Amino acid sequence: MVIVMDNAQQQLLLEIEKLNKAQARIKRRTTFMLCIIALLVLVTSTLAWFTLNSFASVENIQMDITTGVDLRVDMENHGSDIELYKKTITAEMINSYLTSNGKDTMDKLLLDPVTTRDGIKFESEQGANREANENTFLEFECYFIASKDMWVHLSSDDAPDDMEGTSVTTKETGLKAEIVQAVRVSFEEGGSAAIYEPNRTSPVNGQTTFDLTKPMTYTNDTRLFHLNELEPVKVTIRLWAEGNDPQCDNDVQASNVDVNLLFSGTDENNTPFG
Repeated sequence: MVIVMDNAQQQLLLEIEKLNKAQARIKRRTTFMLCIIALLVLVTSTLAWFTLNSFASVENIQMDITTGVDLRVDMENHGSDIELYKKTITAEMINSYLTSNGKDTMDKLLLDPVTTRDGIKFESEQGANREANENTFLEFECYFIASKDMWVHLSSDDAPDDMEGTSVTTKETGLKAEIVQAVRVSFEEGGSAAIYEPNRTSPVNGQTTFDLTKPMTYTNDTRLFHLNELEPVKVTIRLWAEGNDPQCDNDVQASNVDVNLLFSGTDENNTPFG
């Protein structure tokens, strides 16, 4: 059977065919644009981390650790004999610890940006695990002991015996000075860590961080760990350049940073010991 269509019907079929072709072209264009947008987002994200991992670093790190009244520290565990512990750990002592473990001293260590959520496990841009003291982040262990029960805090106040309060500083100028905003320090004890973020703004990567006021205000948020009388506690200290920090970019490459950490003890009400 042969179907004969008049001119009107033929014209209608032509219009329907044109409409279908137009819709197909629109779908192809939309799909193409979505692919381009997704590609741009991916490239932008990759370039940011790629640049940081390739060029940003922190050189010539200096670190000194000092302790307050009734509190001692050492890089070895001397048991309960508090007289064998020290009031100060210097950069030279930390360097000795590093070299004894087959690592470079701090003046040769580069801090390529890494990121962490908990201040314990660190990752690269791609989510690969990063190991300590491998041109990644600085890590060392020390032992704290006290002559009485106490909560240990970081303190920004200078101690009575001329020990300087906690600070993260640099001699750099201009944009390179922004390195002090990208540095983090964590203190791990008992499987959890407190993260100190100097010049704290908005925490990144889900981190819970704290900063210090000056004059110092002791609160539960500034507590690092608890000590029982004459019972040493091992604390792992880590310092890194936080890759997700907005200030951790090419402007701070090859920057120098000085870190001074002062620890003080308080009672259960956060009242410091005199």
